[in-house]
Amino acid sequence: MKEVPSGAQNVMETVIEGWRNLAESVLEPKVARWVFPYAATFFIFILISNLMDLLPGMGSIGYGIPDKSSSLPFAIQHAETPFFRPPTTDANLTVAMAAIYFVMSTFWALRYNGPIGLVKHIFGVKLKTSKWFFPPLLLLFIFIGLTEMISIVIVRPVALAMRLYGNIFGGESLLTMTLTHKPLILGILSSLPFYFFELLVCFLQAFVFAMLTIAFVGTLCTPSVEENGH
Repeated sequence: MKEVPSGAQNVMETVIEGWRNLAESVLEPKVARWVFPYAATFFIFILISNLMDLLPGMGSIGYGIPDKSSSLPFAIQHAETPFFRPPTTDANLTVAMAAIYFVMSTFWALRYNGPIGLVKHIFGVKLKTSKWFFPPLLLLFIFIGLTEMISIVIVRPVALAMRLYGNIFGGESLLTMTLTHKPLILGILSSLPFYFFELLVCFLQAFVFAMLTIAFVGTLCTPSVEENGH
């Protein structure tokens, strides 16, 4: 690290500053300071885990049904129990990351709004209206708040976990199928286009997970109608 950056440090600081500015365009500055380290860590960890999908032998070397038609020793038809797998092709990991997001987002929402403020944020009437229209609007927004609670507690964490798991697992399965084509040279040639496509998917899914983390927190940590009015 140098006081006047150059080379790799300059590139890294540019990337981090761009990410931070992106987070601050969605969140308030103080909320962005809370969320940005977690979102950036998610991105780096998920990207490295996803890129392991492209390493030779990842997910294709392991135990399976022996291939008696092959002259190679220990040849198998398919690695039913691979020795190594990309971490994000395991739903246990993606569910664990979604659980971390849920715990931290709840903590940030309580820290920003307070317990009572969070209840008002989710279930409160978000329109300025007269006292005559307030009761029916309150019932409407309570119903909307219940729907929002289902989204916060169930839909968002499941969407984060299953989107990442499904895309990376599907890509790994596709690469494995193309590489098992015979002859071997045909399998390698047919897998090359999918390697480039999977490289794009690895970056995209890491970016989507991090950005959804920021966006979901943004829906919980926004000023109320009363604060905007002041």
